[in-house]
Amino acid sequence: MLKYCSVGSGSSGNCHIITYKDTGILVDAGLAGKTITAGIKNAGFDIDKIRGIFITHEHSDHIKGAGIMSRKLDIPIYANLKTWCSMKDKIGNVKEENMVVFENDKTYALGDIKIRPFSIPHDSEDAVGYNIYSENQKMSIATDIGYVTENIRRNLKNSKLVVLESNYDPNMLMMGSYSYSLKKRVMSEGGHLSNEEAASFCTELVDGGTETILLAHLSKENNFPELAYATSKNVLTNNQMIVGQDLMLDVLSRERVSKVYEL
Repeated sequence: MLKYCSVGSGSSGNCHIITYKDTGILVDAGLAGKTITAGIKNAGFDIDKIRGIFITHEHSDHIKGAGIMSRKLDIPIYANLKTWCSMKDKIGNVKEENMVVFENDKTYALGDIKIRPFSIPHDSEDAVGYNIYSENQKMSIATDIGYVTENIRRNLKNSKLVVLESNYDPNMLMMGSYSYSLKKRVMSEGGHLSNEEAASFCTELVDGGTETILLAHLSKENNFPELAYATSKNVLTNNQMIVGQDLMLDVLSRERVSKVYEL
């Protein structure tokens, strides 16, 4: 059974745990090493089965604990070349054999799990989302996306579980304390996905076979969980998709370990 858990999701740090049979992986490690280690144990996963860390992009809320976890567990960090070049000086010493470069849009096997990175639009060197496969199930992680591209649509189709960014409420962002340039960045095609944009895409995902949608990477300043949830639920309901019947909809916490979702 493919299992997923979030240790934390938001601008203060991101880390996802996925396990299948005897293989576990982390997607991003943007929290303190102690926090990630505690999260793995609190979720009931065996830390000794974590076989690798897959990085989406080089921003600190995604890589802060990557070097620490690699050294602690003696496991490889996987990223594409541009991301590696941008992050290698930020994560401390990593053994050469634990620095693994992948190419986007190719599928890789690690133990019992297959992983496929795909390109996403974000203001970093070469950001990716991930498709993760067991023998007969597929889940996807797509956060830090400026807008939903056709490539994202193709990659997320038929994913049973999708972790999808729902970063900000436009009104809260415009009325908030961010500088004008930062507001423009968040709303740009290299920025983040708004609640409304996420909600609209949710309907496409359900049409494409998704059964569980986990709203992720909520802004601390420009969003709150109830609003992100209500926005997506209302749009789904207006499209005759009933939350709790046609799909499960949840919001991942910035600070707390999520429940374990099973496929």
